[in-house]
Amino acid sequence: MSLIEVKNLGVQFQTNDGPVFAVNDVSFSLERGQTLGIVGESGSGKSQTVLAMMGLLALNGKATGEVLFEGHNLLTLPNTDLNRIRGNRMAMIFQDPMTSLNPYLTVERQMTEVLEFHKGMSRREARARCVQLLDAVKIPEAAKRIAMYPHEFSGGMRQRVMIAMALLCEPQVLVADEPTTALDVTVQAQIIALLRDLQRDFGTAIVMITHDLGVVAGLCDEVIVLYGGRVMEQGQANSIFYQPSHPYTVGLLGAIPRLDQGEQALVAIPGAPPNMSKLSAGCPFQERCSLAEPRCATVRPPLSPAAHDPAVLRACHKSLQNIAAIRQQEAQHV
Repeated sequence: MSLIEVKNLGVQFQTNDGPVFAVNDVSFSLERGQTLGIVGESGSGKSQTVLAMMGLLALNGKATGEVLFEGHNLLTLPNTDLNRIRGNRMAMIFQDPMTSLNPYLTVERQMTEVLEFHKGMSRREARARCVQLLDAVKIPEAAKRIAMYPHEFSGGMRQRVMIAMALLCEPQVLVADEPTTALDVTVQAQIIALLRDLQRDFGTAIVMITHDLGVVAGLCDEVIVLYGGRVMEQGQANSIFYQPSHPYTVGLLGAIPRLDQGEQALVAIPGAPPNMSKLSAGCPFQERCSLAEPRCATVRPPLSPAAHDPAVLRACHKSLQNIAAIRQQEAQHV
């Protein structure tokens, strides 16, 4: 049995303008020690997917489907049972550590209460464990700095504190929501190396939410490409990067700056993301796809195994040979 199994996950928000369908029929499984990357543009449904898994949706949000953790559906668990899992066996690193950490409490107090609640430790035992974890995430002079407030740390150090806090109870699943956003590239590389080392030491399964494909390439085993709240392509990272089979994946990879491109201009995906409250009956990407045909607007392509690799799932009416034509068309317009 997989450590986590997500089946047909949907997330819907009720707004004054009508329902917003943020996530639609997303399914995946996660094994112990595996890293899954979920990528896509802003608004594609990445964060809402994991917030639904953790039971942290906004009050106007509703999740459907199943999120099975060791056989228990997290979407139907009472809050008392869910609280025993969150922060203990499943933990989350939020996108912005400055707004996730309480500015009125010291780092020590915010960390020790996790161990006091979940492990029943005394304050002294919890503090010693917290210093250990801060050392593990390379916080210098951890025994002294643990008494500081969040604003006394740099952005990179605050992110390390968040990682240490998430790992206090040695969770089986770690969800990282864009943990390198707003950090400079040197600190980004350090955070990725840190996550890789900690995964090796603790055997934790990681769900990595990001729009940075470089981060995915350096850390993830499996990749899900989301667009308009739906899975466009799903498979092993090497397959997605070296033989993309969906026009949207091709567009994302084509927009990455590369050192070997010289002065060649980047190829942007034309158009804008879809209106999530008025999704079309067909493929959500069809309005921006250079290979779209009439049926793409009315018939939603099923997520099915790709002909070139049955381990890769893709939602596209076009064959892989058709996809190869995208690069030629894009090159002619540069």
